[in-house]
Parts: sequence; C-alpha cells; structure tokens
Amino acid sequence: MVKGVMFDFSGTLLRVESTEEWLRAAAPDAAGDGAAFAGLVRRLAEYGALPGGPPPRRVPDRLRRLWDERDLSADGHRAAFTGLIAEAGLPAEQARALYDRHRDPAAWRPYPDTAPTLRELRRRGVPVAVVSNIGWDLRPVFRAHGLDGLVDAYVLSFELGVHKPDPAIFRVACDALGLPPSEVLMVGDSPSADAGAAALGCPVHLVGHLPADERPAALAPVLDLLDGEDAA
Repeated sequence: MVKGVMFDFSGTLLRVESTEEWLRAAAPDAAGDGAAFAGLVRRLAEYGALPGGPPPRRVPDRLRRLWDERDLSADGHRAAFTGLIAEAGLPAEQARALYDRHRDPAAWRPYPDTAPTLRELRRRGVPVAVVSNIGWDLRPVFRAHGLDGLVDAYVLSFELGVHKPDPAIFRVACDALGLPPSEVLMVGDSPSADAGAAALGCPVHLVGHLPADERPAALAPVLDLLDGEDAA
C-alpha cells in the first residue's frame, strides 16, 4: 500500500517557460527582427540550452562530459548549459543572463493539478518528497508558488552528488519520508530516470512532459494509487 509519494520537479510538478519566453525575458537585445529571433530560438532548442526544456538534439564533443555529469554539481550544471547557449551563438554575458533566468521562480509554472494534488496528500497525512536531477536549489521556486509547505523533503542530485536513475537517490528520499521503498510511489516524466525507483521496489507512475496548459490532470491518478490501484 502506498503511504508516501516522491515527485520529480521539472515536467512533473512544474514546467519551465518556452524557449521564446525565456529568450525575450533574459536577453531581449539578442532577439533582433522576426527571422533572426526565430533562428536563434531554433538553435537554442537544437542544443537543448534551456534547462527543463527540450533535450539537445546533439551535444558537442567538448561538452559531452559536462552534459553527462551536469546534475552532480552546481558548477557543472552552469558550465554545461552556458556552454550550450554559447554553441547556439550567444556571447558569454547573455549566456549568463539566460542561465540565471531559468532559476527565477517567474520562469516556472505549476501544472494545474499540482497544488490540488499536493494539498490533498497533505490533508490525508501522506508525506511528500521532491526528487530532482538538478544543479541548483529549487526550494525558492516552491516557496514563490506557495507549494513549499506541502513538501516534506527535497532530495536534489547536486546536493548529494548522485543522480537518477541511481537507486541511492531514491533510497535517501524514502529514508527522509521514514517509509520502506515498497510503500513510496515515484511520480515522474522520465522512463530512463524516474523509473529507476523501481529497482528499489518503489511503484512508479509516469506522466507526460508537456506544457502546463496541455496537461491539466495527469496527477489525478496519484490519489487513486493511494487507494490501492496498480501503478503504471
């Protein structure tokens, strides 16, 4: 029986703004005319330069190691993504501005069912952990959106030096909730990362990584799973 829940952050509870919104907010001088702006957006998307956005279609060899280890440290995360922004053709100052923008709570939007689901879990007395592969402290994002009081523990890869799908990160979260893995549901959007919790014996429920306005109710099944239905 599920008695606790672990949630992924990006693409599960909150979604980052679009590449277009990100660029306009952080580097408006880089936008240029319509064609130039559209081309820059395409290049940023090709290199996966927006953390939490689409993954890279290709990673330059010089950045491969940084990319593979990006979530293990704050410095590595910043270096990987500012490197990808530079590959898209932006100078260092604008790369820094874009990287800093994605950590701003204003760049993140909760999914419509995030707050209702977390509030219902709190009402039922079900403890919640956020387990994220990330290179920066996401707690201010949760505070800004009024969600921090609904989370019992944050387990962040850059603070541990371990990232999903390594079972160790999920074990830390289960221990923080005071529950055995078999009683802790993992909810995330990545079959390769979040489903790693299954190696510990955690049930897993996957949701689609979609823009917030295109995914209004994917978290609703979490409450059904607490009542004994099988996880996906």
